[in-house]
Amino acid sequence: MANIKSAKKRINVINKKTAVNKSRKSALKTAEKRFLEALAAGDVQTATQRMVFFEKKMAQAAAKGTYHANAASRKISRLKKKLNAAAE
Repeated sequence: MANIKSAKKRINVINKKTAVNKSRKSALKTAEKRFLEALAAGDVQTATQRMVFFEKKMAQAAAKGTYHANAASRKISRLKKKLNAAAE
């Protein structure tokens, strides 16, 4: 355990940021899962709506630093590729 006051404060900040990031990642995983379920069911219209939602949330998470920008872009790109393949 830290003895210095500033180190104790940093521990609190890190714990708060960890909780926020964990929440964002969990929400994104759920959104991705719902998109993939709609895609598997063959419902392209619902999948498209869920892709728009996922893309927005992933971009926000990347902007906040939860995900690296390139990682978020890669994930969005791969999912859009699946959506486009299903739409054809």
